Amino acid sequence: MSETNDSNRTSPRSKAPGRTQAKVVIPDEHSMVSLLGSGDELLRVIEGAFRADIHVRGNEITITGSPEESGTVVRLFEELTELVRGGAELTADAVERSIAMLRMTSERPAEVLSLDIISSRGRTIRPKTVNQKRYVDAIDRHTIVFGIGPAGTGKTYLAMAKAVRALQEKKVNRIILTRPAVEAGERLGFLPGTLYEKIDPYLRPLYDALHDMLDPESIPRLMAAGTIEVAPLAYMRGRTLNDAYIILDEAQNTSPEQMKMFLTRLGFNSKIVVTGDVTQVDLPGGTQSGLRVVQDILDGIPDIHFSRLTSADVVRHRLVSDIVDAYGRYDESQRQSAPQPIKGVAKRPRGRS
Repeated sequence: MSETNDSNRTSPRSKAPGRTQAKVVIPDEHSMVSLLGSGDELLRVIEGAFRADIHVRGNEITITGSPEESGTVVRLFEELTELVRGGAELTADAVERSIAMLRMTSERPAEVLSLDIISSRGRTIRPKTVNQKRYVDAIDRHTIVFGIGPAGTGKTYLAMAKAVRALQEKKVNRIILTRPAVEAGERLGFLPGTLYEKIDPYLRPLYDALHDMLDPESIPRLMAAGTIEVAPLAYMRGRTLNDAYIILDEAQNTSPEQMKMFLTRLGFNSKIVVTGDVTQVDLPGGTQSGLRVVQDILDGIPDIHFSRLTSADVVRHRLVSDIVDAYGRYDESQRQSAPQPIKGVAKRPRGRS
């Protein structure tokens, strides 16, 4: 029996036509409260997700249901036990994500949810979905990685966590965080203050993430020394960035020319991560998004990887995932209802004949 099976699963035995019974014995060293939650909160999440009867007596869990459902519940308790063994604190969200992984992928929840990227200020940053783990793994394996997906999927946050870890392990000498200063149709010229005061609100989310990962008192010192640089994209022009971990955030708001300019800043012993959401482009009307174009231009080039995340990878409030899906359905319906050009009929140019 494998190490994962320390839960000592018994062989399922028939109880009724189409139903089987299986038993999971949790090792004595594990608290049942840590596994099932205070007041059985986590157990209720599991019961609500399966059409199976789950009964707990002491450290024994008996599952009765269809062979498929019973087998999945047994695997779930094995994975949760493995997570507890590794020191993870189970939450309802972690249990729900574990159930989704077991039903939809071949990945083991214990491997996905126990991958520590960085620990800081009493919290550990880890991927929470299979696609997030694949994204993090791709960052380890490739020089340039594009993280493309909707809001709330952890694209920038996980990339920054990897950057901070690379700096701490002295794999790079500096971190460079950049964004195009374009947001929601607003123009910098209409904002009050100096240039830096105008730019600061656009870069604030990057500062906020840094404060989650580093001692806040060390950040001004690291920035003064140039070890961490947060700057608008325009400041990258003309530079060659060696020994650096470079993150371009909100890349959907770059033009194709800006994207080319940024990617060609890559120097020796450097890594680039580009993140963005192609469904939220704030460029002036008619301007093509560099993040959309680059997927066709660079597809298939070795050591460049495109990681795509979906609404299933959203780690904010559950409504965010529903909102992303709703907008996706609306956009698709708009595309399908749009009038299609008639083949073979040239559009007459406007203006004087």
